Amino acid sequence: MDRSPSTPQERSTQDWLLALAPYRTPSHKRSFLELLVTGGLFVSLWIAAWWSLSVSYWLALAFCVPAGVFLMRLFMIQHDCGHGAFFRTKSLNDWVGRTLGVLTLTPYDVWRKSHAIHHGTSGNLDKRGTGDIDTLTVQEHAELRGWRRLAYRLYRSSLVMFGIGPAYIFFIRNRLPLGFMRSGSRFWISAMGTNVTTVLGIGVMIYLLGLTPFLQIYVPTTLLAATIGIWLFFIQHQFEDTYWARNEDWSLKDAAFGGSSHFDLPQPFRWMTANIGIHHVHHLSARIPYYRLSQVLRDYPELASVKRLTFRQSFATLKLGLWDERAKKLVSFSTRHH
Repeated sequence: MDRSPSTPQERSTQDWLLALAPYRTPSHKRSFLELLVTGGLFVSLWIAAWWSLSVSYWLALAFCVPAGVFLMRLFMIQHDCGHGAFFRTKSLNDWVGRTLGVLTLTPYDVWRKSHAIHHGTSGNLDKRGTGDIDTLTVQEHAELRGWRRLAYRLYRSSLVMFGIGPAYIFFIRNRLPLGFMRSGSRFWISAMGTNVTTVLGIGVMIYLLGLTPFLQIYVPTTLLAATIGIWLFFIQHQFEDTYWARNEDWSLKDAAFGGSSHFDLPQPFRWMTANIGIHHVHHLSARIPYYRLSQVLRDYPELASVKRLTFRQSFATLKLGLWDERAKKLVSFSTRHH
């Protein structure tokens, strides 16, 4: 293990990629165990929630909370499959990812393409718009007029970002291969295949359980998982001293160590969120399975302090909405330069 030179920023991108290469090989045994445990807990909690309906709906909702957490964790496994990081073979990654996409309401091939673009353009001011959270500069916001300015303010509000937004993305937007409508049949097959399989699965559940019991459990569980996922994605890139640069100045290492946070969650929350908070390392080397990201921090403790955010500090990100190109930081609408 090569530990020189001193700080993460001083090492070149190539040096880091070489240093992190040994962590990229997944363990099939560990991956199958992670999938079995996460899926098993999710199904068990869903069954417990439906059983609890005969006792109390509030008890059923209490089971929906951890069920939503583990549905979000299944999405994180789908996420690793999309990076080719969860299994050693592409076919196994792809078919597990597609299967999980039915549960997470996320067409795997469409999302994988969008997310790959996100990794290749994160923090690039000249390549915004695919797989990211819309972020305007102070100057761009100043040039907006009327309803367009209002629409952006509403979009960046917590109500839309973490309430209406997750419902729209996972229940409505993901039903079509938006952004790839004219990019070939593969994305249409992914979206429509996921839709058809989801409808068939929902139909079976409604037949077995009834419409009302199904909706009482399915909707809150899925919405909670979606909201947690969007919340985590927001914190990973939308913090005050994040990184944005024009295309000529952009680099992978700077985008990883400057524009991706280390959301330092305590256990068991780090395990529940599949180490996705170690996002700076993930953006530098996306092929590392999530269960090996903690090992990277143990072997390279200097990475632990890079863009570190605690749970308490993460709430301060909610007020931010504009990138100030002069100050090189995200600012709130009230503190932007005039």
